[in-house]
Amino acid sequence: MAAVLVSPWPALAADPQSVEPTTLDRVEVVAQTSRPTTIDSLEQAQERLGQRAGATAVVDGESYRERRSSTLSDALNQAPGVFAQTRFGAEEARLSIRGSGLQRTFHGRGLVLLQDGSPLNLADGGFDFQAVEPLAARYVEVYRGANALEYGAATLGGAINFVAPTGYDAAPVTLRAETGSYGYRRGQAALAGHSDRVDGYVSATGFRQDGFRDHAMQQNHRLFGNAGVRFDDRLEGRFYLTHVDTRSQLPGNLTRAESDADPTQAAPGNLALDQRRDYTLDRIAGKLAWTPSADRALTLSLYYADKSLDHPIFQVLRQDSRDYGADLRWRGESRLGDRRNVLIAGLAFARGRIDDDRFANVAGVPGARTNAFAQRAGNAQAYFENQTWLDDRWVLALGAQALRSQRRSQDRYRVDGRDESFDADYRGVSPKLGVRHVVDDGLQWFANLSRGLEPPSFGELSGGMGVTPVDAQRASSAELGVRVQRARLSLDAVLYRARIDGELLALNDAAGNPLGTINAGRTLHQGLELGLGWRFADAWTWSANGLWNDFRFDDDPAYGDNTLAGLPPHLLRSELRWQPREAFHVAPHIEWAGDSWIDHANTLRAPGYTLLGLRIGGRMHRQWSWFADLRNLQDRRWFAGSNVIADARGVDGRHFLPGDGRSLYVGVEWRRQ
Repeated sequence: MAAVLVSPWPALAADPQSVEPTTLDRVEVVAQTSRPTTIDSLEQAQERLGQRAGATAVVDGESYRERRSSTLSDALNQAPGVFAQTRFGAEEARLSIRGSGLQRTFHGRGLVLLQDGSPLNLADGGFDFQAVEPLAARYVEVYRGANALEYGAATLGGAINFVAPTGYDAAPVTLRAETGSYGYRRGQAALAGHSDRVDGYVSATGFRQDGFRDHAMQQNHRLFGNAGVRFDDRLEGRFYLTHVDTRSQLPGNLTRAESDADPTQAAPGNLALDQRRDYTLDRIAGKLAWTPSADRALTLSLYYADKSLDHPIFQVLRQDSRDYGADLRWRGESRLGDRRNVLIAGLAFARGRIDDDRFANVAGVPGARTNAFAQRAGNAQAYFENQTWLDDRWVLALGAQALRSQRRSQDRYRVDGRDESFDADYRGVSPKLGVRHVVDDGLQWFANLSRGLEPPSFGELSGGMGVTPVDAQRASSAELGVRVQRARLSLDAVLYRARIDGELLALNDAAGNPLGTINAGRTLHQGLELGLGWRFADAWTWSANGLWNDFRFDDDPAYGDNTLAGLPPHLLRSELRWQPREAFHVAPHIEWAGDSWIDHANTLRAPGYTLLGLRIGGRMHRQWSWFADLRNLQDRRWFAGSNVIADARGVDGRHFLPGDGRSLYVGVEWRRQ
């Protein structure tokens, strides 16, 4: 390729014949393949989320590859504002933001889980933790509360978006193996590549563990892939494929006395009924992006998911579900006079069908039929969020979501002639007003006011022994926060307060069996979310992630101003890291949580805990990395979670979920660059 060199110096007056010719070194210019327009790079995502007038975070997928990485808790435990705690070292967890779905320790609710911008939730709002593969994510976007409006979400918790690697930014070959305590085995093989206009990425993972407790075996296999094609400079498409096959034994809850005597045992009823949660999931999705210019994009996303569930609990649930949806989203940057303006607007539709068959549980095998439903869920959303730069420092954000949801269920097996069919519609508008003040490139303040609307899932409507018709919950929220991003210091601190009308509370009886769901009167969720990273010397870094939670009833006829059960009032995870060179680092860490109420009557607590851990690892020769992850160094007996019940009357019962004992996990990873 020819190169033209222009000298910055004026030509000297000289005889051309006397000037000796000069031979220059060869200069080779290589055109860099541009990134796909369907997926932002990590840096682009960090910049985009940093411009929200509200609480957001980006988790680099490389950060949790330095330790055991099998659950959402492993991937998200350093994300500000996120409470993620596994039930018994398994993928099922209590995943909550600002108290969303606080009583759920399984089959999540209260936030939107996304894969590259498309919902992983079923159409009724529920989601499965096993649908996500943390190792197949380049980074994770976290939108707390109404800040998820970018994806049309207006739930109390917000949204978590797992963004996949592509053939452009992933290593051509990745091989990873992990092993450890309690029969833990996990592996990944991933391939990636690209040409000028086509790229692809595929990841296959396998996981198995016997578990710390009896009857706690977990096993899953996941296949995830995506392929993109650039038709021309303005039009690009990407196709996604997911397959999940997961098997999980459920050891159940113990009494405090049973836990103190032997935390590894399983609940007798869970053993007798061989309680499990097994399912397969197949999902395909597609995305088509048209970018008429660098600052404008129109994206169409489509998805279809097919899931089969076999779930022996107090009864045997057999469910086949099919969900599909579409989202059309515009993002455009323009000028309003001399002011920068960014508009995001979209339409989203989702439909789902569940064939729900229920049987008596005879040692884990279906007995006589007890019920059957044909359930239909649908959602239609229209949303927008507009940011206007009033000047170089002040940004005004206005947005809203209009939602209509349907939940319909046909009773196909009437018990005692009782028809439990229902047909419910939920609709409303959720507005948002926000402001952002940019002090300088590394410091900004933000505040916003918002409304939220969350319809119930079928788990709230018919997840118990009978149908419990409930209304949607509505929240009015306010938040005030600060972001600091300096060379050596990062800070994410947010104060929030949400007043909720009709909070959805799913209750269990003293034996742990579901009683159904109620709408509480008025409740209050408020707290502080904190994320901190400080590099105070060349080789030393301190990081911390803290939550202060104050969730309570507001003059409730039954519970007064009691604290809502389910989550501890405070949680702190902190790590001190010393890395003198790339090949070695050592990082002691601590997790500290306070006591939490088990019942809304506030008569029985689950004690808090303090856990110590240590991680070492490093990267060698650019291709090899390794880690050793030691958890619960003290071998402390602690509780990872509990049931949420109405009134325990201060009496010990089977409400407690013991956490794992001392454990060690080691892993090695090889990447061909």
